[in-house]
Amino acid sequence: MEQKKILLTNDDGFEAIGLQILRRELSKIADVITVAPTIEKSASSHSLTLTRPLRFVEVEKDFYKLDDGTPTDCVFLALNRIFGDKKPNLVVSGINKGSNMGEDITYSGTVGAAMEGVLQGIPSIAISQVCKSDCLDITTQKDYALAKAVTFDIVKKILDEGFPLSDRKLLNINIPPLSVDECKGIAITHVGHRVYGNNVEKHLNPRGLEYYWIGLPVMDWYPRYCDINGMSDFEAIRDGFVSITPIHLDLTSYSDIDKLKGWL
Repeated sequence: MEQKKILLTNDDGFEAIGLQILRRELSKIADVITVAPTIEKSASSHSLTLTRPLRFVEVEKDFYKLDDGTPTDCVFLALNRIFGDKKPNLVVSGINKGSNMGEDITYSGTVGAAMEGVLQGIPSIAISQVCKSDCLDITTQKDYALAKAVTFDIVKKILDEGFPLSDRKLLNINIPPLSVDECKGIAITHVGHRVYGNNVEKHLNPRGLEYYWIGLPVMDWYPRYCDINGMSDFEAIRDGFVSITPIHLDLTSYSDIDKLKGWL
């Protein structure tokens, strides 16, 4: 039987530990083609590069970096130029260094890559490792042990049994900052409501000109009622569970269609 194929990418860059871990681990059960950005492209969302050319740079066999490309560029070009007519069975994006929960998924390059996968008709998942406090503390392979184990099991189940969602839907997976033994299991969640603030830092350069850094916001959220599943991704991580959220790309607010007709 022909070996299954996986397209692996991320938004942390081709040298990221999380990407290297998945590349080795998933190679045990599939042929893995890796295409990742040359440099970190966090918060690049679902953006394509339209104003300059892009170039594949071969790092080693079946492993490419896309010169200054976004995660979406990586998926789009890999599917069209590397895979061609023989598409992969799955797109895997991650392991991201840091969470992608709540409305942050709209910023996320990790989730953006998975979005491109499903738009191209390929089942796709995004995996993110939540940090305890500062993401600088996620620096070793040991820190990703739970993420590695969960991703391997989920990917194997998909390859063996098929993808559980219909077209234009993806799985967004967030891993709590716990060991394998500490994790309480898996929770199927809905997207929580993120609390956003002004996290812009102002500085002066040596010539006295102002410049700004958009800082890392505190991961705060507030509960909201959901009539299907009461646990949000934030609550699952807080309580020690892996959060798996089904995401669909149809952003229509169906409950407001009649209201808008009446308003007009």
